[in-house]
This record gives sequence, C-alpha cells and structure tokens, in this order.
Amino acid sequence: MTDTATVDRQASTPITPTWPTNSATPPSLSPAPPTVPPAAASPLRSEHPARRRALALVAAAALAIGGGIGGGVIGNRLGEDDAVARVSTVSAAAAASTSQQLTAAEVAALVSPTVVDLVVSSGRQTSEGSGVILSEDGKILTNNHVIQGGGSIRITFSGGRTATATVIGRDTTHDLAVLQASGVSGLTPATLGSSANVQTGDGVLAFGSPLGLSGTVTAGIVSAIGRTVNGSSGGDLIQTDAAINPGNSGGPLVNMAGQVIGINQSIATTSQESGSIGVGFAIPSDTVTQVVKQLLS
Repeated sequence: MTDTATVDRQASTPITPTWPTNSATPPSLSPAPPTVPPAAASPLRSEHPARRRALALVAAAALAIGGGIGGGVIGNRLGEDDAVARVSTVSAAAAASTSQQLTAAEVAALVSPTVVDLVVSSGRQTSEGSGVILSEDGKILTNNHVIQGGGSIRITFSGGRTATATVIGRDTTHDLAVLQASGVSGLTPATLGSSANVQTGDGVLAFGSPLGLSGTVTAGIVSAIGRTVNGSSGGDLIQTDAAINPGNSGGPLVNMAGQVIGINQSIATTSQESGSIGVGFAIPSDTVTQVVKQLLS
C-alpha cells in the first residue's frame, strides 16, 4: 500500500506534513529534477508504490544540468507605466462581470495566447519554465526561481515567435520576476482576477510547458486556500489538484472566467524524481498584483 502523509489545514502558521513511522524526511524546497526533452525520452513513467516514501516540495521548473551556473542577472526596479492597469482582455473581463462560467475549451482558447515558454541558458546549463504576458509591449511575469541562475533568456510566444528578454524587477521573497521582451508589440495580455474571491472547490485550469511540452493545459479544482507550506515562499498559497509538473513554474492558474488567480510555483511530490501527485501550489493573484506594482514603480 502506498505511503500517505496528512496535512494540517491551518493558514495562520506554516504547515508541516505529519509522517508515517516508516517515512523518510520532511519536505524541503529544492530544484526540480533534471529532465530531458520529450523527443529523447517519454515523459510518461510508472513508479512502484513501494518507492514512494517522503513527500517533497519541489519548484515546478524544469532543469537540465550541464556545467556550472554563470553570472547572475540583476533585476533593476526601473520606473515603468503601471502594467497591471493595462492587463486586460475584453472576453475575460466580460465573462467575469456577468459571472459567466466558460467551458474548459473556451478558457483554454482565451488564455493560451497570453502564456509563454521560457528557456534560460548559461553555459551548458539550461532551465525551462513558463510565463504570463502582462502588457502589449512585452512585459512578462514568471517565478524568480526560473531565472535566478542567470544567463540568456529566450521567450517563445504561443504563435511560435521568439524574443530575447531581460529582467527588469524581481522579488525573491514572493518568488516573482518581471521580464521585458525585446522588439515586440501588440501582444495579448492576461487578465488578472482577484484571489480574494477564490473558494475551495472552484474549477481551475493550469497552463504552462511541463517537461518542455508547450501549450499544455490541465484541469482541476481549488483544493484549499490560505495554505502556508514550509520551504515555499509567497505566503498564503492556493492549493490545487490540477496537474503541475517541472516546467509549469511561472505559468498561470486560471478560473473558469478566464482570469488569472494564481501563478504556479511548486508541487508536493513523493520523491525528487516523481511528478504531479495532485498537490500543487500557486501564488495568489492579489499578491502578484501588489508585487508587480512595486517592481514597476
């Protein structure tokens, strides 16, 4: 029988899973396990239950290990127009104002153009993640841990167009970073909703590029709100059972009106080599909005 771990549902203090007597160590935040491109090895993998022991909290960024990490990228908090005020799409705003619930296919079609793939290269090391378009002129939101290793940043948009990017602001406490893509305009920005309205049981979709599979969408519900997890930054997190895997970091968690209610950050796993077990965490959009405003002020 597969080992299990139970979690204390208290938002006021950090939660630490309680462990069966034969389990190993408590969870800790650590880099995602190394991955290889899907063309070289199938992302599908079975794992014998007997090997599933310790629950680990893992950043949901894909990391391909080669050489050492090169020089860091320093994010300057440059003065910019308030990108958050310009984050809007008419269809999502209209759906929200009328409390309209779209189908999963409708939400996917609406949100996918606002999601990007990120590849950060430094020497022989390459990390992969996801991001969300904040403005038509190329401001991109992602997790800080996706780009913290430094190096060149390449963004791929949903239509296949690519651009380089630089870091213009980062918040290590909340694990968020804002990038500026070069030479782009007329992009489709995402709609940031309010995480204050999120309730346990709400339907959600998670977007991103798990294991390099761009344009991936997974469905689930909000499993819990106000979750504080040891080893994870970002404060009170949204817990979801929508599948989140290495490469999803920085991608949006979206409600059924097409609004971003969180930024995918980390997952709980039974080992450093396993993928989603239906316990993922996202940084609430209200926190995201506050941080972005500060980074761009």
